[in-house]
Amino acid sequence: MKKDRKSVDARQQGILKLVQENGEIRSEDIASQFGISLMTVRRDLDFLEQKGRLRRTHGGAATLEEYYNSRKINSEVSECRDRISRHSASFVNSGDTIFINGSRTALNLLRYLGDKNVQVITNNGWALDEEYPHGVSVRITGGDLRGRIMVGELTMQSILETQADKTFIGCAAVYENGEFVYDIPMEIGINEVMIAKTRQHLYILADHTKLHMRSERHNAYGSCTYDRPYTLVTDDQADPDILAQLRLSGADIVIVPSD
Repeated sequence: MKKDRKSVDARQQGILKLVQENGEIRSEDIASQFGISLMTVRRDLDFLEQKGRLRRTHGGAATLEEYYNSRKINSEVSECRDRISRHSASFVNSGDTIFINGSRTALNLLRYLGDKNVQVITNNGWALDEEYPHGVSVRITGGDLRGRIMVGELTMQSILETQADKTFIGCAAVYENGEFVYDIPMEIGINEVMIAKTRQHLYILADHTKLHMRSERHNAYGSCTYDRPYTLVTDDQADPDILAQLRLSGADIVIVPSD
């Protein structure tokens, strides 16, 4: 029994060292490194967390410093995105019909529409979990779920059968040349149909963490450019050099200030 306890102690110390060396690590990598099951990994991580040596994360573990830094950064980015959502609601007039894609930031603008009467058409499954102001009417396109985003022929057909005054979309990344990157390739076609069926204006919502130079390639599955005028709504932490290049590529830029 003592030998077994020593073996467990040694393994847990090894896991702790691995987490400290990496800052954050997935459970699958720990299991592979030590030749143990995911259930054993979870037990070891639970024990080490109870001892205050690390923090469990979704799918793994992180050092205390990495965990709290990540929470701080995520909180700051969430605040930026919320400001973008709130400001974007000011572009919507009562009586508008609007398209919203799978973006959480775009969908969140519905919270700030107040007493406006607005018809929303979206393939964003997150809308099913939300409640919006009384005047906001939401129609879900239907389709094949990819995470919480609906794609496929049914989604396309639903959008093709209607029109909107304005479209609000998000993306995984924006490059300085006006190239937009998406994690789900099929979403590109859906976005393009939304834009083609938009009577007035296109708004693209992207906080500063999503703006990149082309040298910083984003790990995603598809990209595109849009050949119609659009307004990029971002926050005041956005890189001025990237914004300058985007303006040269034809983008209208709206910078949402800090509160």
